[in-house]
Amino acid sequence: MASPTIALVTAAPNPAVSGQSVTLTATVIPVGAGTPTGTVTFVVSGGPTLTGTLSGGTTSVVASGLSVGTHIVTATYDGDANFTPSTGTTAVVVIQASTTTSVTSAPDPSTLGQSVTFTATVTPVAPATGVPTGSVTFVISGSGGGTFTQPVSGGMATLTLSTLGGGTHTVVAIYSGDTNFLSSTGTDTHTVTPGPAATTTTLTSSVNPSAFGQPMTFTATVTPNTPATGVPTGTVTFVISGSGGGSFTQPLSGGTATFITSGLGTGSHTVTANYSGDTNFAASSSATLTQAVDLAVSRISISSNPNPAPEGTEIDLVAFVEAVPPGDGTPTGTVTFTATGAAIIETDVPVDAFGFAFLTLGLAEGDWSVGAVYSGDANFGASGVAEYTQVVTGAQATATT
Repeated sequence: MASPTIALVTAAPNPAVSGQSVTLTATVIPVGAGTPTGTVTFVVSGGPTLTGTLSGGTTSVVASGLSVGTHIVTATYDGDANFTPSTGTTAVVVIQASTTTSVTSAPDPSTLGQSVTFTATVTPVAPATGVPTGSVTFVISGSGGGTFTQPVSGGMATLTLSTLGGGTHTVVAIYSGDTNFLSSTGTDTHTVTPGPAATTTTLTSSVNPSAFGQPMTFTATVTPNTPATGVPTGTVTFVISGSGGGSFTQPLSGGTATFITSGLGTGSHTVTANYSGDTNFAASSSATLTQAVDLAVSRISISSNPNPAPEGTEIDLVAFVEAVPPGDGTPTGTVTFTATGAAIIETDVPVDAFGFAFLTLGLAEGDWSVGAVYSGDANFGASGVAEYTQVVTGAQATATT
């Protein structure tokens, strides 16, 4: 007749931490003489079912991957020819594992406006294993810092900032914990090199060469030198040589400043753009740009009054000199009138402040070919006009009574 047995089951370690393997041991004790043989089936609630073979009345199996919480372990001895089956139970407690959190930054030190990446790494404390999830809250002191929460992926959380001001910043990374892992905190310091970041100023002209009187736009663009980032503020002073030049200070907007002028005299002008700098960005000057201003093209028109005119009547000749776009302004100098008919008449007349030249003549009867040629000046090229025909008729008869 088979002898009864008693099954005892133990677990070690107990409690275990998340990710730690647990060894389950069953001991089958006979009520009487002999040593039980056969197998023992371990059923773990919320876990695996495992089978072990008795040796000397004892067998052990390893349970892994148990979740946090309490697991009931039932060990059932199947019995053999000499011993009856029996069952034992125990409880395995799995608790959250401790973690360590470390935080680093790169590059360190950084410059003003440079992007900095903070990395928090969460590691289980042995004998725990696994990959923590959840989130990390970065708390960064000083100008441009703050509190920023980022998700944990693969045991790591990252944060990238380009807003930190100069000086030393304390960085605290606080891991939130999750179902299997306890929270933890790591600290570090990060240094932003004090002093403004270097800049480069570039200068362009909207039209070069230009014509006298033509509007042109000088544009200065200020950019931070790598690895710094951000948008410089402040002012740019445009320094222009020659007639109509000078120093002109304009504000930066979006890293760009512009100056518009149409007052430069003809010839070659050197132009530089000098950035003033601000709290975060150092001053810089552009390379020298040479702006050429050419003579504006002029054109002349002519008219007369009256036409036709009776002989002996004063005739007003009018020439008008103007700039041809894109040139602008009022030409100066002289207009040479030539009247060719019964004689040749040639007269130089100055151009007034409005671009007009006036000549009054008395001409003999006949058809006169009248021309007008503009002499040009320092800013406008010379120009002429096709011949104009002035008709002079015979003198009007005087009425008699």
